[in-house]
Amino acid sequence: MPVRTLSPAEVEDPADHGWENIVAGDGYDRIMVSSTRSHRHEGATLAELAGTLDMAPFEVIVHLLRTEELQVHMVDFSMDERDVETVLRAPRTSVCTDGLAIALGGKPHPRLYGSFPRVLGRYVRERGVLDLPTAVHKMTGLTAEVFGVPDRGRLVPGLIADLVAFDPATVGDTATYADPRRTPTGIHWVMQSGHLVVRDGHWLGARRGVRLAPA
Repeated sequence: MPVRTLSPAEVEDPADHGWENIVAGDGYDRIMVSSTRSHRHEGATLAELAGTLDMAPFEVIVHLLRTEELQVHMVDFSMDERDVETVLRAPRTSVCTDGLAIALGGKPHPRLYGSFPRVLGRYVRERGVLDLPTAVHKMTGLTAEVFGVPDRGRLVPGLIADLVAFDPATVGDTATYADPRRTPTGIHWVMQSGHLVVRDGHWLGARRGVRLAPA
């Protein structure tokens, strides 16, 4: 397959070229470097790095990819809060997180630590987008149903006991883009496969997670 080199003008052109163009859609100031091979530049936007490195923003992209040997990850600020609330309300929408592995280091997306507590705190308690039972179902039973995992997601005798005890009045996320490794509030304990693995915000040292396969 032939490789075509794109010019900075083409990358910054908002016209539809048949591929997703984050730069033209959101701008260099809304693309943040989250992790790199050397761990340099993490937490800075491409626009900020253009000033720091005295380069054009497009040149920053090329520079990072070359010097970091393609090991560069980003966070793109493109979501609209109204869209998030609309999608959350859809009956078949389940709640998940697609954050990259924390082993990459750097400044991962705060969704790694905060997705589920954020739904419970912001969209249930504060905004009333969902009621609590619906939100919990979207995180548990509905997800298990969608992915075909019949022995999880419900409180039924005989099923796997993956449980979380939280306080609806205080549960919430604290992770930020600047400090993404902050643990949530309001979670008393976590149980995996019937074994307690987190108590009062502290991991107890046991790894009970397993890879799940559809039935």
